[in-house]
Amino acid sequence: MPDPKSMKAAELFIKCLENEGVEYIFGIPGEENLDVMDALCDSPIRFITTRHEQGAAFMADVYGRLTGRACVCLSTLGPGATNLITAVADANLDHAPLVAIAGQASTERLHKESHQVLDLQSIFLHFTKYSSRLLTPNIIPEVVRKAFKLAQTEKSGACFIEFPENIASMEIIATPLRVQQPVVPEPADESVRRAAEIISKAKMPLVLAGNGVIRARAWEQLSRFAEKLNIPVTNTFMAKGVIPFKHPMALGTVGLQSHDNISCGFQSADVIICIGYDLVEYHPHLWHPTRDRKIIHIDATPAEVDASYIIDLGVVGDIKHSLDRISKLVKCRHQGHPMRPLREALIKEMNHHRDDKNIPIKPQKIIWDLRTAMNHNDIVICDVGAHKLWMARMFRCEQPNTCIISNGFASMGIAVPGAIAAKMVFPDRAVVAVTGDAGFMMNSQEIETALRLDVSIVVLIWNDNGYGLIEWKQMQTFGRTSHVKFTNPNFVDYARAFGAKGYRIENAEDLLPTLKQALADKTVSIIDCPVDYSENLALTEKLGEMVCPI
Repeated sequence: MPDPKSMKAAELFIKCLENEGVEYIFGIPGEENLDVMDALCDSPIRFITTRHEQGAAFMADVYGRLTGRACVCLSTLGPGATNLITAVADANLDHAPLVAIAGQASTERLHKESHQVLDLQSIFLHFTKYSSRLLTPNIIPEVVRKAFKLAQTEKSGACFIEFPENIASMEIIATPLRVQQPVVPEPADESVRRAAEIISKAKMPLVLAGNGVIRARAWEQLSRFAEKLNIPVTNTFMAKGVIPFKHPMALGTVGLQSHDNISCGFQSADVIICIGYDLVEYHPHLWHPTRDRKIIHIDATPAEVDASYIIDLGVVGDIKHSLDRISKLVKCRHQGHPMRPLREALIKEMNHHRDDKNIPIKPQKIIWDLRTAMNHNDIVICDVGAHKLWMARMFRCEQPNTCIISNGFASMGIAVPGAIAAKMVFPDRAVVAVTGDAGFMMNSQEIETALRLDVSIVVLIWNDNGYGLIEWKQMQTFGRTSHVKFTNPNFVDYARAFGAKGYRIENAEDLLPTLKQALADKTVSIIDCPVDYSENLALTEKLGEMVCPI
């Protein structure tokens, strides 16, 4: 092996990123990362210039969720770095692997008040797994390796590196470190045996599957587990598709509110098997208020401490192996059918209003037409708002990672940049950004990015000229609204101003053919769809009066 040659620290840094398998860097160039940007000219890594740093970090966030590999976002110092914060925090709390990098002023300016200088390492420390500052070039291989190692180790999340401009230009002789990721351990035999005993003795067990199952790529093992043992499965928002909805044991998504169809399942269950469940996804006091059920925690990491999540047994280790080994030891196949009315009630709701012809369009109708227009392996990136609750509840998923919902940090503005990243990861699949009018305008500038990159996505805007989810909550709580209404641009003209296609839904019968046309477009298509959010309060009232069907 030839001796390493002297190079700039920025060049070594880029070689370390190449060594980690980085495919894209999303970001905006700046004065303090000039050397890094120049080093990228000679790198196979593709730099994706975005229109806002938040958009860049959301793209890296969704890339990480879909691939399981840490993606990179880059900014300059000061305001560029602070613009990363929301989406980096989103990746960390949603457990998406991400490495954020920010340029910084020269180290001789960091000890005093100086133009655009903030202590970025300290700022990012509060919402990342690891935050570091490069104060000498010779630590670059270690810092980069550690950032990627921690970002990709369960529970995966975000890491941050601050790179002062004078360090970037220094000469160094070094090479990247060999990539090594820790292996998830095997679950302990005693834990597996005890879990099998508890499940065997259960009268009505129920599985709560979380996003950790998707991160572990254990969805096939979960389906086998449920089918072999005949145990119903409900999933969190962030685990949609972890068990196919067509699977007879699938009960749908939990998390709309504490009193829902699936709540009946939790009330009836004597043993709740939490698999890859993160408390950040849906607080346990909402599904376990009585604190008296047996809970089995199956995950790669130990259970978090919570008064409503005091577990009877933890099976910690590789989720795939845990599920296969437990199912082999369970002595009896459960009935499963007592919870079938919950599934039937949900299917009935999904079919409700599918043929409705009113304008504005009811959420159930929008979702029915969207699901009808898309293939099962196509991808929806869902923004945050009232539409998120409807999508989580009623959009049927047959495959994991086909309906991406942020429900850890739950930040608005993720849909459009996230859809761009999803299309880059899976160019042969259709990708739809489902967003409210408010969330769309938070990062609509990235439409230009998509068009420049020739990335074809569909943006479906649920338009109610307001913050619909907050209005829903206000009406529930106070019976009146407060400062939630606004006006929007003409979204068709707005789309065309970018060079995208724009559609406005005037009749309910036009939605399905418009969706099909937009999905066939080889460009960015934006659909302005008026939504009837009076259904929000109607749903709340219905669930409040619901009689448990089991």
